Amino acid sequence: MNVSLIGTGNIAWHLARVFEKHEIGINEVYSREISKAILFTDDIYDANPKDDLDFSESTAQIFFLCVSDNAIEEICSKILLPENVLLVHTSGAKSLELITKTLEIYHDLKVNTGVFYPLMTFTKGKMVDFTEVPICIEAESIDSEKLLVDLGKKISKEIYLINSAERAVLHVSAVFACNFTNHLWALSKEILEAEDLDFNLLKPLIAETFKKSMLAKHPAEVQTGPAVRGDSETINAQIEYLSDDSDLQKVYSTLSNSIIDWHKNQ
Repeated sequence: MNVSLIGTGNIAWHLARVFEKHEIGINEVYSREISKAILFTDDIYDANPKDDLDFSESTAQIFFLCVSDNAIEEICSKILLPENVLLVHTSGAKSLELITKTLEIYHDLKVNTGVFYPLMTFTKGKMVDFTEVPICIEAESIDSEKLLVDLGKKISKEIYLINSAERAVLHVSAVFACNFTNHLWALSKEILEAEDLDFNLLKPLIAETFKKSMLAKHPAEVQTGPAVRGDSETINAQIEYLSDDSDLQKVYSTLSNSIIDWHKNQ
């Protein structure tokens, strides 16, 4: 099985390495800037860097759109592919229909479409154990679905058939679980450093909170803090402490009220 990657960002970086590890050939890597494509392919065996979207002579079977969500439609409108290959995007938020309809509008050749969405946070240079990464697959045909499932099983134990509506729900849940949580850690660090305190003080607490939540039947069961206790005196004092930063006050009040309301309604 041979693939090509369109994009040189975080997901492309990780897919390239896990594909190579499992002897899945990478034919081409595209970037709008040829220097990025060349740098990307320096340590990938036999991959050709490209800065144009003409793949009409490529021998790859699957083309991965590893680009930002707002670039998917534009790339699909311009890309030139061999007939009957499989074009997939890796987005959690965009539908399968987006690429299917765009290809129908701009191209006459028959191209199969699908989604290959690894549900994970990726950063270049920070390796992850891909065997534990859930891969959410959707395709417009049974044959394409089978091809993507077979590919997924080469790199992960966690393969799920998830349609576009379900994937959108997963994505918004992931934003809460990952992106918002990480942002709250960043805010915590800023609060501490404003008083010359070390963020390392919080790391054991963060680790224990994470472990408890993963082991609980429901994370709400292990909720602690002034909001779940109904400790209005502490809440008001901490809101007052944050009076110099109205944005932090809003975040604190919104989350505290959410916790209070949640436990009132249980």
